[in-house]
Order: sequence, then C-alpha cells, then structure tokens
Amino acid sequence: MKLEDKAAGAKWYALAFGLFLGLCIWKFGDPVILDRKIATPATAGDFLADAWPTHWAYWVLGPLAALGAWLVFRERRTADSGDKLSPPRHLWRGLWLLPLAWLGWQFVSAAGTVDGELTTATVGQFCGCVAAYFLGAKLMARERRAQWLLIGVLAAFAFCLVRAVDQRLFEYPQSLQGMREGERSGWTNFPPEAVTEMKNSGMIVTTNGVDVANPVIVAKFAHGRVSGTLVYPNALAEIILLLWPVSLVLAFGGTKELRPMVRWAAIGMTCGLGAAAFFWTGSKLGWLIGMGLAGLALLRRNWPRRLKLAAVALVVVLGLGVFAVRFHQYFAAGATSAGARLDYWRAAVETTGANPWLGTGPGTFQRPYARIKSPTSEMARLAHNDYLEQFSDSGIPGGLAYVAWILLALAVAGRKVWWTGNAFWFAVFLGLTGWFAQGLGEFGLYVPGLAWPAFTLLGCVIGQKGGLSTADS
Repeated sequence: MKLEDKAAGAKWYALAFGLFLGLCIWKFGDPVILDRKIATPATAGDFLADAWPTHWAYWVLGPLAALGAWLVFRERRTADSGDKLSPPRHLWRGLWLLPLAWLGWQFVSAAGTVDGELTTATVGQFCGCVAAYFLGAKLMARERRAQWLLIGVLAAFAFCLVRAVDQRLFEYPQSLQGMREGERSGWTNFPPEAVTEMKNSGMIVTTNGVDVANPVIVAKFAHGRVSGTLVYPNALAEIILLLWPVSLVLAFGGTKELRPMVRWAAIGMTCGLGAAAFFWTGSKLGWLIGMGLAGLALLRRNWPRRLKLAAVALVVVLGLGVFAVRFHQYFAAGATSAGARLDYWRAAVETTGANPWLGTGPGTFQRPYARIKSPTSEMARLAHNDYLEQFSDSGIPGGLAYVAWILLALAVAGRKVWWTGNAFWFAVFLGLTGWFAQGLGEFGLYVPGLAWPAFTLLGCVIGQKGGLSTADS
C-alpha cells in the first residue's frame, strides 16, 4: 500500500473517531453509574431527543478501538522501514505505564467491590478513557489529523451550545409557564397520556392527595441554569472549558480565507454561543477556572512584562467582580452546594482510610456515603472530585496512579506547547488544563461524553513531537 494511502486512512479514521466522540457529547452525557436508570428510547422522537443508555457506546467504541490498533500496528511497521509519515514513538515510559497501571489496579479493586453492577459500568468507562488516550497519542497526534478529529467533536459541541441557549431562552420559560398553569387548572391543559408520562418521570408529584408540579423541577426551570445535551449544568461548563479555547483559535485562524461577512459571523457565533452558555451554566468553579485560563493565555502573549501583568490583573478584578455580583445570592443563602461537597470529600477521605488498598470498588462511592453522610447533606452518587473518588473507590494505589498520570501528562504537554508559537496545540492544552482542574469539584471522569474527548485530546498533545505541528496528511 502506498504511503499516501496509509496517511489518508489515518485521516479518515480520525474523522470517524471524532464523529463518534461527537455522538458521545450528544447522547452519552450521563454518568455511567446511571446506565440502568436510562430508559431505552421507545419511539423515533425519543431516539432523537433523549439520552441513550451509556453501554450502547461500547458497541461503537470496541470496533473503532480495534481498527485504530490495527492502524497503529501498520504505521509502526512503516516506521521500522523508515517512513517519514509514521507516528512518533517517543512517549515517556511513565506516560504509558501509569495509565496501564491505573487501569490494571481498577480490575484488582473490582474483585472486592461492594456493588458489582456499578463497578462493571465504571471499569468499562475507564477502559474507554485509556483506549481514547492511546489512540490519540499513537494515531491522531499530528495537527491535521487532530483537526479532522475535531470536525465531529466541535459540530456536536456547537449543537450542545445551541441546545443550551434554547433551554434558557425558550424551553425552560415555556415549561415553567406550562407547569404552573397545569397546577392551577388541575392538569386539564395537558392530554391524559402526557400527564401520566409526567407523573412517571417525576415532573408531577402527589402531595396530600393533590397532584402538584415537582418543586425541584420548578426550581430548575426558574433558575434557568442550562445543561445542553449533558447531565447537568456543571457538566456543560466542563465541556466548554475543554473545547471553547480550540474553537476560538479555529474560528479566528481557520476562517481567514472566507468572505469577511462569513468569517465574522462564524467568529461571532463561536464567541457568543460559548460565552452565553458558559454564563448560564451558573458554574462557580468553572468561572474561577475560566479566569485562570484567561490569565494563562495572556501570560503566553508576546507582550512586555508589565503589560501582561496589567492584563492579568484586569482579568482577575473584572472576573471576581462579575463572580461576586453573579453569585451573591448563592453565598447569602449559605453556599449549600459547597457545604455538601465538603461532606462528600470528607466521606471520600474516611472511606479511603477504612479501605486503603482496594477501596470499595470503582464507581461505588454512594454505597459507603449512604452510611456515613451528614444528616443535613443531600445524598450523592459520586464524590464530585475525580481525584478523591479514585482514592475512595480503588484505594491509595489507584488514586496515586491516576493523580501521577494526569500531573505528568499535563506537565509534559505544557512543556511541549508553552514555548512554541502553535496556537492550536496551546488552545488544546489550555482546554485540558481547565477540564482536569474542574475535576477537583466535579465527576467528568465518569461521563463518556466528557471523559473520552478529553483523554483523546490529552493523548494527541503528549503524542506530538516536541510540540510542533507535523505537516502530514
């Protein structure tokens, strides 16, 4: 087979894998531990509108991973014969030993799990993370291939943002008005079958013999925090932190050949949709991380030192000012979600102390937490901290392996891209930094639509040689 054909095959594979990751953002945006609670779509409308059971994703990922492994093997053979188009083979040993050690320990921990169903779903998710990482590092680390990968990813991201804006401007206000009118009219403004479905889904609850709108859902619509196609608003903030930086770079840098009106329309849509959706997520941690990413981007600019420091100071002052205004009611009310997270984290530490070697099994945080939670805290299925949950679920060895892997990978990625003039790779690195930082307060590691794109891009960054783009097909 000609070398050009082999390079083209990898390019088309990157496109196909990116379309699959886009499908994950669109349909597999729930934590894997909820797999059995996701109803199988019954109609064509449900198939398009609703989330899909997360285990469906493995039926696509499995064949794609096998095909990717074959392409990697084929390119290694080409490398042995001196092909200049072959993928780089220079990954630090720690960057492939640590993820394998971490994944292997998950299987060891799974042997003593307190809930086999939760652990089976979680280990499958982690296998997907590691597969995505290695495929990105070994097959899609060249810039052109990464850009082909991003076609499907960013298309789904754009759809997710549009969905979020629609929720804020139309869906939530209309749903809130309909539920309030339904409650006043005794639900006579809905067809009987719709009322039955709303009761089954928990939108209508019975209190003192009266059917009323679920106050939790009413509060959700009233607050207007958007989630797009993902499980909840903070998950949307995670995907924005991950993909918005590279979206902006491509919008500004990849549209220069277009007509000015088209170019500025694309730039305006990218900026406007991302900013509006991010603001409407109401993510407090996401906002602070976003400020940090903006500061990093400014520090990398080729400006005089004083100008850079002044720009960073301006970002901090303005960002904290908006933060104070935006969330003053939340803190005035006692910052309940922050207090709840502290209880989750306390429980994760206690569980680690009680089960230091194997933990309670991957994905099982909710089982020990149900026993040791504070009476005033809301029940949680996940620890809302990917790193602490690794210690709680798989013990100190599993937690250390995961933390070491991520820190080493980000350090190597940062060293590769910081001093180069390649805006594309720096934007990818910036998004990854934000995503893994958000893991300190969220559970993106357990959501296929969040974790698999992130680990694929992480592999892409650490797999490219010296941080420079490689001009290949």
